[in-house]
Amino acid sequence: MPNSLIQQFRDRVPVLHQRLMLGCALGLSVLLAWPQPKPTQSSLGFMPLMLGMGLQHGPQQLQQFPVAELTAWLQSQLHIAPAEDPFIKVYNIRAGDSLSRIFARYGLNYQTVQQVMAADESLLALDVLRPGNRLTLQLDENGQLQSMELYVHAGKKVLYKREAADEFSYQELLDEGVWQNTILVGEVFGSFYASAQRAGLNDADIYNINQLFKERINFARDLQAGAQFQVLRSENFVGEESTGLSRIEGIRILNRRQTLTAFMHDDGQYYDANGDSLERAFSRLPLASQVRVSSHFNPRRLHPITQRVSPHNGTDFPLPIGTPIIAPADGVVTRIENHPFAGKYIEIQHFGNYKTRYLHLSRFLVQRGQRVTRGQRIALSGNTGRSTGPHLHYELHVNNRPVNPMTAHIPLARPVPAESKAAFAARVKQLTAQMEQQTLLAKQQSAEQELAD
Repeated sequence: MPNSLIQQFRDRVPVLHQRLMLGCALGLSVLLAWPQPKPTQSSLGFMPLMLGMGLQHGPQQLQQFPVAELTAWLQSQLHIAPAEDPFIKVYNIRAGDSLSRIFARYGLNYQTVQQVMAADESLLALDVLRPGNRLTLQLDENGQLQSMELYVHAGKKVLYKREAADEFSYQELLDEGVWQNTILVGEVFGSFYASAQRAGLNDADIYNINQLFKERINFARDLQAGAQFQVLRSENFVGEESTGLSRIEGIRILNRRQTLTAFMHDDGQYYDANGDSLERAFSRLPLASQVRVSSHFNPRRLHPITQRVSPHNGTDFPLPIGTPIIAPADGVVTRIENHPFAGKYIEIQHFGNYKTRYLHLSRFLVQRGQRVTRGQRIALSGNTGRSTGPHLHYELHVNNRPVNPMTAHIPLARPVPAESKAAFAARVKQLTAQMEQQTLLAKQQSAEQELAD
């Protein structure tokens, strides 16, 4: 009989209600079991005892009772999520997402999309949303967007804030974090690409190594089986969280009688162990001839159309539509996009920490993922997007930050400057010793593993 009553109770009462009732019973049990002064009278019965506790010891017990801890415990047991703020929406980016689709999900119209994209024109952070990115939207009581934070990685966030009914501004929130060094070593068996992957190098690392030595060795033909490689890779962390950024600070390839070396100096360029440059010269302009500048690099520029302060992260060259644009250095095309304000644009990742962008184009002459060489035609100039007339907007980024392309230090294929040559030689000696020590340790561990097997 009791079993049938219990079964009827389970069938008729919703599961959530059952859990709530269980939680109340557990809470009452804890209250009854909580230490308290002994009563002076004999047992008064269950209900009088409860009333007596409430009247005589209630205030004292409530002061001692761990309400917050018990509430958290009950929530975890009953799977009750904390109440969400109705004005804050958090969205984790998935493959294939676009800003317009995400905004539509929260009832935000396309006009709001356009306003945020206009603020992002000089940054282009929203143009390529990737899994791992996160958007946090702050809405008002009318469901209108007031601010939005884009989480790129632990060291980079971008805050978009409404400044007027039809305008947003942006602010980059950057944390440089710290760089932690790791030495990776290995031997070549099969292809260099597969061998490097086994050692822990990623595709970007392997590409950079190929670019550094491509004029000195053919990795597919000249690298012998058993050749050793030693790589000092530095990874960026903010606190305990990786930003996903890494760079090669030193590499040695021992290929029988040939030793290839590359070390990054303080100026961001790579030199061999003797201090000779490994970089190929970087052209100052992405054009075949000198052209006047119509708008200079200016982080505090007044926008010619909106008349509001808007960073100008590049240099503008007035050009007839169809003027050939050339790559200033070797690299890989990482973006080909059509932006409502930047127009048709291209981004190229060059060796080391250099990246270039070309905006307001009329035609693409390359594809995403394509490798390009210095002097190669990549596009034709145009007047697409938000533009006051036919021109090229050209940007140079160093370490993922825009710099003035007309005055910035660029690789010129020169040796280590004389004033820093001694410091460079000392660093090379130190890193070489560390690499050799790591290689010896790896060999010892491999020999011990073979004996154990």
